[in-house]
Formats: sequence, structure tokens, C-alpha cells
Amino acid sequence: MADDLKKVVCIEDELEMIELVKLILGRNKFEVIGAVGGQEGLNKIAEVKPDLVLLDLMMPEMDGWEVYQKMKASEEMRDIPVIVVTAKAQSIDRVLGLHIARVDDYITKPFGPQELLESVERVIRNRNKAKSS
Repeated sequence: MADDLKKVVCIEDELEMIELVKLILGRNKFEVIGAVGGQEGLNKIAEVKPDLVLLDLMMPEMDGWEVYQKMKASEEMRDIPVIVVTAKAQSIDRVLGLHIARVDDYITKPFGPQELLESVERVIRNRNKAKSS
């Protein structure tokens, strides 16, 4: 794939959701690398060094918060922006994610394609601004 594509690792326990994200973002100049579950996700992040991570919270074995903590503890991964994509729609979950854990954005399922695309573009744009300043 071309080097100008932004790489996104999508960590999710449902293959259908990974395929949906690939479909939405693939049309918009993003290369989406799917990872089923937390450990595979961490491995993919280390291997690919993506521009962004889309992270599901509710997964068996290793949940999304554990993946996020491991990312933040890693020198190589701590600066990669994370968008949480989850069915946990309670406002307390959103507050925890955005204000306590400091994820870059929080999207609840089900989401619209435009909502996902705008969030990904905004987070990457903000990251690029922060890098250049």
C-alpha cells in the first residue's frame, strides 16, 4: 500500500466490526489493520507503529483498558492516539475515558460512518498539529 496512507490498528473482538471499520476508513485513504483481542492488538501496534488505534473496551482475556494501560506504559506506544469504540454508552464511561484516562476520543456503538471518519480525521489532524508545534 502507498506510504501516504495513514495506518490505523483496529483492536476488536468481533471480526464484523473490523471489516466495517476497514470498509469505512479504507475508502478514505486509511490502511486499517485488524487485530482480534488485546494481546494481538498490542503485537500489531508494535509491528505496524500506526498513526492511530481504535480500541474496543469489552473484550475477553484482555479488555480495552488493560491494552490502553500497556500502551501508555510503553515508550514506543505511549504517544499513539487512541479512540475508544465501545458499546458502553453510559455517560460515566465516557467521562472516565475522556477525562480520567485521557483517550483522544470516545465513540459509542452503533456509530455512523461519518462519525467514525470525522473522529479519526480530527484526532490525526490534532496529533499532527501537536507534533509540528
